Amino acid sequence: MATYEYICLSCERSFEERRPMGSPVKAKLACPNCESERVRRRFSFAAAPGATTESAHTASSGGCGCGACTCGN
Repeated sequence: MATYEYICLSCERSFEERRPMGSPVKAKLACPNCESERVRRRFSFAAAPGATTESAHTASSGGCGCGACTCGN
């Protein structure tokens, strides 16, 4: 099972739903707020575990990426 984000095209509310990973994108689903079936699955971007802004910045600026050393590589 996976958690997917949806948006209702009628009331514009966002909600999440747990569904099998193989379920079709256009599977019938009703909005929990207004019960409209005019819902669309949204793209969702999850952060990588352990990633931080500092280490991402260090790696992109030419550092080694560890965020702690002074090697300058």
